[in-house]
Amino acid sequence: MNRESLRLGLIAILTLAVGFALAYQFVEPSPPQHLTLAAGSKTGAYYAYGQRYASILAREGITLDVVETGGSVDNIALLADGKADVAFIQGGVGNATHQPTFQALGSLYYEPLWVFVRAAAPIEVLSDLKGKRIAAGGLGSGTWAVARQLLDLNAIATDGPNIHHLTNADAVRALVGREVDAAFFVAAPSAPLVHDLLTAKGLRLLSFARAHAYTSQFRHLSAVTLHRGVISLAKDIPPADITLLAPAATLSIAADLHPALVQLLMRAAIEVHGAGGLFETAGEFPSALYTDYPINADAQRYLKNGPPFLQRFMPFWAAVLFDRLIVLAIPLVTLLFPLMKILPPAYRWRVRSRIFRWYEDLAALEHRIEAGEDKTVLARELDALAHEVRALKVPLSYADEAYNLRLHIDLIKRDLR
Repeated sequence: MNRESLRLGLIAILTLAVGFALAYQFVEPSPPQHLTLAAGSKTGAYYAYGQRYASILAREGITLDVVETGGSVDNIALLADGKADVAFIQGGVGNATHQPTFQALGSLYYEPLWVFVRAAAPIEVLSDLKGKRIAAGGLGSGTWAVARQLLDLNAIATDGPNIHHLTNADAVRALVGREVDAAFFVAAPSAPLVHDLLTAKGLRLLSFARAHAYTSQFRHLSAVTLHRGVISLAKDIPPADITLLAPAATLSIAADLHPALVQLLMRAAIEVHGAGGLFETAGEFPSALYTDYPINADAQRYLKNGPPFLQRFMPFWAAVLFDRLIVLAIPLVTLLFPLMKILPPAYRWRVRSRIFRWYEDLAALEHRIEAGEDKTVLARELDALAHEVRALKVPLSYADEAYNLRLHIDLIKRDLR
């Protein structure tokens, strides 16, 4: 490789290096390999679902720590404090005004409100609970958030002595032990306490005959039907269709969660919740509906279009790496093609300029000959010029131009003679 081609090659490499360095500023950092999920109590559905998410993420080398919490309010606090990266939050508990940096990946499933009363009690609608002893969930719990809204709507005081803030386990014991007249629970239908209360003697589940009046007031609530016999056909439980009110459990994140992890969590959510359940049809969830926070843009694209193209054919980490590095192809495309067009002419110009610069000296000597200067001096200068040109080394493809220069020097020598 001659000196000119080496010099131009180094210029091209330096140009590409600068382009890569600038493009690298826009490359997403690699996703973290460790996430924390704020779930709920170990006996609840949130925690069980969290364990399934952890198994799915572990297949891609991501460690998901599932943290036991007191419920949705605790989960919001952990997310706000940066102690959790993702959290299960009951619909209607979150507040986009108070947590403007939160985003939702989607709603996951209906999480009904179960109101159990004693079978013989003359209670048919919530307003019949006026003056009754009510277990309405722990302070700060998702159950209390929904119960308070519904009780307020029915003009039932929520700060009086008849409202008991009990954990789920304590509320079950209080209801069975006749210490309260009604108990509110927000839980997945798979929760053991729901099955226990539905099959318990002397208790019945309240049906919301005015469900649509509630859903028109609270957009985060949906009316769902627990069909007759769906819990136990053999025992005919429940003995009739029952209408329930249901917020939706949602998966929420802080807005700075890595986009690749958003896609991975969406894949897990679809795997876990996409098949549907007692109240959900297959493919109904995850959904962009029923969320308290704005839906994340990457999650919305995933819900609409499915996984990114590369993740359909490549392992997760390979697809993520390719996505990150594809940004670096921008300088390769934008600079390499122009360089391919510019460098050959530049190379030709550099080589030919080494030849043509001698013609300037040769033309000056010719003018001096015509001016009648001393021929001995001019002959000596022409010989020196010819000697320098003979030492000139150029690529073989340009040798003809070097020899033409030598012929022209000889021509001027003849003119001098």
